[in-house]
Amino acid sequence: MTAFGVPEVVEVLLPDTSAVLRGKWIPGHAMGKIWKDGVAIPLSIFGLDVWGCEVEASEIHMETGDKDGLCWPVPGTLKPVPWASHHTAQVLITMHEPDGSARGRPWKLDPRQQLAAVVDRFAARGLLPCVAFELEFYLLKPSNVPGAPPEPVFQATGQARQNMYAMSDLDAFAEVLHDMRAACVTQGLPADTVISEAAPGQFEVNLYHRVDALGAADDAVLLRRLIDGVARRHGLKATFMAKPLADFAGNGMHVHASLMEHAGGNLFAREDGVGDTALRHAAGGLLASMADATLIFVPSFNGYRRLVPGSYAPTSASWGFDNRLVAVRVPNGPRHARRLEHRIAGAEAHPHLVLAAILAGMLDGLERGIEPPPPLEGNAYEQIGEPLSPDMEVAVDRFAASDFIARTFGVDYRRIYAAMKREELAAFRRVILPLEYETYL
Repeated sequence: MTAFGVPEVVEVLLPDTSAVLRGKWIPGHAMGKIWKDGVAIPLSIFGLDVWGCEVEASEIHMETGDKDGLCWPVPGTLKPVPWASHHTAQVLITMHEPDGSARGRPWKLDPRQQLAAVVDRFAARGLLPCVAFELEFYLLKPSNVPGAPPEPVFQATGQARQNMYAMSDLDAFAEVLHDMRAACVTQGLPADTVISEAAPGQFEVNLYHRVDALGAADDAVLLRRLIDGVARRHGLKATFMAKPLADFAGNGMHVHASLMEHAGGNLFAREDGVGDTALRHAAGGLLASMADATLIFVPSFNGYRRLVPGSYAPTSASWGFDNRLVAVRVPNGPRHARRLEHRIAGAEAHPHLVLAAILAGMLDGLERGIEPPPPLEGNAYEQIGEPLSPDMEVAVDRFAASDFIARTFGVDYRRIYAAMKREELAAFRRVILPLEYETYL
């Protein structure tokens, strides 16, 4: 029994390595089993590519007998699904590997467990990450033609050009946006500002800061599902694709992070010089690990189309104060709210993996005292900085050889993730683009 009654169905949601939600429908009358017995799902669910196909090179499918893992609900995530056509609830689950104990041990290939391990490292130093996500998305016309180019909803606003922060765009989509906000209230998701972004039909939803890194990443996963579900109820298609429209801005996932001391207060805000040093070293760690972790931040073939000069997406490992053209920004604001804004990730990236890589980079910088280069001012596209990986192949190679990735995620995870991305890259390279036929046929 829940506060909203017994649902007809409970959807158990397990984000896989690509943040695609896998899981099951469980009858509402049997929902108690989720907490009592767990949910059996193959451990190899984390060896699927973005299309849901087994990646044989991961070596966790037939080689292992395709054993089941045991998934347990994430506390606080049982919520009603207001956009569903039937009385439905959902709950996020996380994977454990059976080891003879009642719950099993955390499954190392589950991105949520990877983030938990990084958070534990901060806790051992007396620090708690305080995190907020910002998610950008487009609302498009739905299409029944697989692979068809997206159809923007320009006619809804009369705008077919950049229209940054336009109240007219918010007004034009007020009904669906208000329903998204209402669904956030129903599900307890801490949604804050809604902004009309740099293109017609593009919006950003910000989540409040949480001194709970796992909860913040859970919120980002569930917010994407909510936006998609509410949009469908309105006959629209929501997409978090990094670069859905060639002539307009891409969709980013910006992450704000500060560090709270157990004794109280923001480490970066300390007045004794410690705060400035900690902020600088955390930024240095992010820049030093950025090239190695780019494949986490930009996991899709399409995502590298977003990282181009003039797009307000970063193109180099750079940082600066109140500068939206760098990769790591220190936003303007009161000292007690000092934080780093990480601006590389595409909106399609896995929130748990993105946050694990960001926090691990910050911790590396703190532990090793990494000094960053001077902060950039003005147009970062015209200044020197280590370029980000220009394409997916370079990013895969850098990831696969990275000591930082091995130390953060483990050698096995590094190998398996790289194998999955190599297979996805090969699939895209086998496809002949329409422009090639148009040009050469």
